[in-house]
Amino acid sequence: MSANSQSPTRPAPPGKIPWPLVISFFLFLNFLFLITSTGRVHTIDEVSADYQAESLVRHGTTAEPQAIASHWFYGELDRFGHPQSPYAPGQAVASIPWYLLGQFAAQHLPAIPPVAHDLVSDFVLTGSSAAFSALAATLALIIFLRLNISTGKSLAAAGMLALATPIASYSAWFFSEPLGAALLIAAALALFAGPDDVAVSAGQGAAAGALLGAAIWVRPTHALAALAFLIALFVRDRKRAFAPAVVLTAIVCFAGIAYLWRNIYLFGSPFEFGYPPAAEGGKALNTFHTPLFTGLFGYIFSPGKSIFVFAPPIVLAIAGWRWMWRHSRGLATVTLLTPVIYMLFFATYTQWEGGYSYGPRYLVPALAVSCLALGPALERNARWMSVTAIALFVVGFFVQAIGVATSFLEAEVGGGYYDAAYNYRMNFGAVWRQAGLAWHYATSPGAAPMGRGFDRWWLLLAKAGVAPGTLWAIGLVEVGGAVLSGWMLWRSWKHSESSAEILVPAQPITAD
Repeated sequence: MSANSQSPTRPAPPGKIPWPLVISFFLFLNFLFLITSTGRVHTIDEVSADYQAESLVRHGTTAEPQAIASHWFYGELDRFGHPQSPYAPGQAVASIPWYLLGQFAAQHLPAIPPVAHDLVSDFVLTGSSAAFSALAATLALIIFLRLNISTGKSLAAAGMLALATPIASYSAWFFSEPLGAALLIAAALALFAGPDDVAVSAGQGAAAGALLGAAIWVRPTHALAALAFLIALFVRDRKRAFAPAVVLTAIVCFAGIAYLWRNIYLFGSPFEFGYPPAAEGGKALNTFHTPLFTGLFGYIFSPGKSIFVFAPPIVLAIAGWRWMWRHSRGLATVTLLTPVIYMLFFATYTQWEGGYSYGPRYLVPALAVSCLALGPALERNARWMSVTAIALFVVGFFVQAIGVATSFLEAEVGGGYYDAAYNYRMNFGAVWRQAGLAWHYATSPGAAPMGRGFDRWWLLLAKAGVAPGTLWAIGLVEVGGAVLSGWMLWRSWKHSESSAEILVPAQPITAD
């Protein structure tokens, strides 16, 4: 049967992946995020993951005696009298290669004073977030290509996710959200990137289950995503979904039960995670006393936590959802349900705002998943779609750039982020607060003290006494890597476009 005689409703086979383009895209983003990284830890969440990685490497345990010594301890003593962080160890485990590299750099790079060893190590460790953010966007690119979206539109959609959503700003800090986003998008790739007329296999269910199970060990609330994936699986395959659904559920449950067993071992109860009863001001953080309307209002309308302020491309993703449905019912269901489930859950959480953080921190992985609808949206060649995409990208890029220019912690502490009772102020404007801070330091004559001012790794390390020659060497490696991988990306893209024109004459796709 000729190609022209095939049914127009039959799904196209998965697109061939141009691996040189995919690899160069990852490398370019990774180097770019390394250049813009803050290179330091700011909050107790980041410090705890840092100490966990150190303890795992040096002592084979997640206990954090160094947190008590440094007065940065947040958690509880376990049954054996060891201080334990309440945060899951998955991020610390995944970042061990960067910790080891950071220790090596601190010991062997020239002209690093002993007082700067920990800062150099933290600088390299924070680079793991750059890699995880780049990986999340690269996995999205693979999904778009597998859906037979053109190379240029696939790159544009993945670029919007990478540079105009919190995936970009969180690449600069040592939070777990970039890793969580990468695992969720990887699970979507494993489960739903094939044509809808081919049922998902048990093997695919096992792969997605392992990825979702790993996400639970990064943050236990990622178990919410498993629910969205299971529903999507049955929406896509109906009765044929039973076998992969059983496998996926079994693996996710195993990961969850193993985590609860860890709680029993450490604290004597499956639902004791190690959180202290109260934090600042005696406030109990880990309860669900926030009215649903309050949390939802904050996530939608507040200037400091609105998903539309901090991830503008989701507007386009929402508009493109029906085209995603035509490409893949499973992916469309996941892109819709995941952010909705996360939002409904965290809206009632006492600390729904995510503590000291930039934007809707807890929703960052779910927002990344929702942006998988950007590919099908950009595939439409309607002029309004292109103009809207450019406008949303510019706004989103500006928001992320402002977020990493100066320290969000400096902007929030003493800046009206919390009231006297440590309740989040709905009128806190994160973007203009940090824009004002950036303007202040840009026009100030003197250098800001360490920890203040422009939040860049080379400024921090310079203030710690690292020699300019060493900083220039590191910077040249990162900039050189970005330039080289960017050139490789350009060449791969042009080659892919040329190949596509030879194989299939370009035909415009019009909007419905």
